[in-house]
Amino acid sequence: MSDYVALLKHEDSISVCFYNEEEKILNIGEKMNEINEYAYMNGYNWEAFFNYYLEKYAPDILEEMDSDPEAGMYSAYYDNTPENEARAEKFVQLIRSLVENEEELYRIVREEGDNIEWD
Repeated sequence: MSDYVALLKHEDSISVCFYNEEEKILNIGEKMNEINEYAYMNGYNWEAFFNYYLEKYAPDILEEMDSDPEAGMYSAYYDNTPENEARAEKFVQLIRSLVENEEELYRIVREEGDNIEWD
């Protein structure tokens, strides 16, 4: 378990919360911004990044997902169903994998950043 992403279950919904003001995430965001000036990694640009990434690499996670970015956090929401719980858990694992293998984040911003609809 990490301190920058959490899966929260509520009676009616499931949330994936990504805390982009954690030190590790801030450092990654700074490097992403150095690669692409538009990649200022607040919650809105993490939403832009995740929307792009999921659409291209994991479209199943986007099914039935809503999101709510803020300056310091990005949240994705699903109705509380077994299928959506599996999607949310997969999304948490994907976020962890990207953060722990941050070179992939940098590669995408470098090679595909012009295709991302930054805030």
